[in-house]
Amino acid sequence: MKMLVITSIKEDLQVVTDVFEKVQIPVFSVSDTIGHKAAHHNYLLNNWFASGSDQTEALFFFSFTEDNKAAEALQQIKELNEKRKNNFPVHAFILPVEASSL
Repeated sequence: MKMLVITSIKEDLQVVTDVFEKVQIPVFSVSDTIGHKAAHHNYLLNNWFASGSDQTEALFFFSFTEDNKAAEALQQIKELNEKRKNNFPVHAFILPVEASSL
């Protein structure tokens, strides 16, 4: 079992939801979050968080899922970012689940 974590700007809610549906992960959670970025960083295009005191409304998705589905979702996010090549890429991470109550 893996924990799939995806972060995106709020405008990409449907895009990320479509990825979950495409790889057949039917259960996931979504939380609103606010992205911040310290003013001393000068690589705004590498991140969706604004610089200085500006904030960006973002989303945090996560799901506990099978290894192969998490890997497939990660691949879909990579392909999505390559195809869109915009300033606000979707970020995805896979974390191992060492134990659970299930």
